[in-house]
Parts: sequence; structure tokens; C-alpha cells
Amino acid sequence: MGSFYTPEQRSLQDRFGTRRLADTQERAIVSERLSEADRAFIADCDMLFLSTVDATGQPTVSYKGGAPGFVRIDGDDLLLPCYDGNGMFLSMGNVTGEARVGLLFIDFEMPRRLRVHGIARLDETVPVPGAAMVMRISSTQIFLNCPRYVHRYRREDSSRYVPDARGNAPVAEWKRLAFLQEDLPQADRESVAAVGTITQSEYDAKVGTGDG
Repeated sequence: MGSFYTPEQRSLQDRFGTRRLADTQERAIVSERLSEADRAFIADCDMLFLSTVDATGQPTVSYKGGAPGFVRIDGDDLLLPCYDGNGMFLSMGNVTGEARVGLLFIDFEMPRRLRVHGIARLDETVPVPGAAMVMRISSTQIFLNCPRYVHRYRREDSSRYVPDARGNAPVAEWKRLAFLQEDLPQADRESVAAVGTITQSEYDAKVGTGDG
């Protein structure tokens, strides 16, 4: 077999008698290329979880959402748009130092899971409305996961913050907090000026009703 499993994983497989099962699964489900079924699944997804690692070795996991099909497929690469966020650039900054990433796509209605391991880089040449850049991910390992522990949920509505076809989206409520105004980039300050600031208690109330 290849290098899909680490020595630590092998040790646990041997301890619990699952090495042969693990090898069979690797042969059956692990691929380096996206299948047509994988492509169709990703094209329908409106969310994923992204795992990156910073320069200290600390992993982090981030939720990414958008309109169905917001993750584009370019040949064998995945293009994950970097929409307006909190300005920390944790995930995007991480891949400039450690390029290895993990993606978990989930359909909670089916249910279904697809995992992608890959090598990422930032690409500012791909125009995506509402995105400052994209994370271009070259997949190295793709595999389905058993969906039996995925709880069934039904999506009621898309987030109102998902950029439209022109890249327009409402101002984030947290950016309207009065104490943040001096620290916001100029473009954000101008956007907030058009709708007005809010207090911390007003923001907390919005979060409490799901409007944050």
C-alpha cells in the first residue's frame, strides 16, 4: 500500500485488528482525482469545513459557506472563494506558510460526506464576485466517509450575507459596532456610515434572534 496511513495510525489499526480492513478501504475509496460523482456533489454543496495549519503547527478548522456551487472546479483544482470576513485571514494566511489543507463537504439532508486533502495556494487572478481572492486547491487524496453518524438537518434558507451575482452583500452587523469604527478599513467605514452604527446590546440582540 501507499503512504495514506501514518505509523501512528497503523499502530492503532494493529491494536484493534483493522489493518486489513483499512487497506481494503484505501483501495476501494481513496483517489487522487475527482470522480464525476464527486464533481456533482461539490457543485451542489453550499458549505464545507476547511482545516489548515499555522506556522507553529497549530491546526484550525473554519466553516465556509456560500451559494450552492460556490466552490468552483477548474480542471482537477478546487477554487474556494475568500469572501469578506473578520480581517484575521487565519485560513488564508496559514496556507501561505503550510500549504496542506483538508476539506470536509457534508450534505445533512442526504446525508453524505466527502473529504479532500490537498495542496493550496492563494490566487488573485480568478474573478469571483464578492471575493478578494480564491484558495486554489490541488487535491492529493479524495475519499468518501460513512454517513451513518451525520445527523439529518434541512436547510431553511441561505445566509443573507452570501454575495449576489455582482458581489454585493449587506454590511456585517458586527462591523456596525460603534467601538470598532476607528479600526475598520476605510471601505468598511464608508459602508457602515450609510447604514449607521449599533451598540453592543443591539448587536447581542440581533445575534440572539439569528440576525447577527
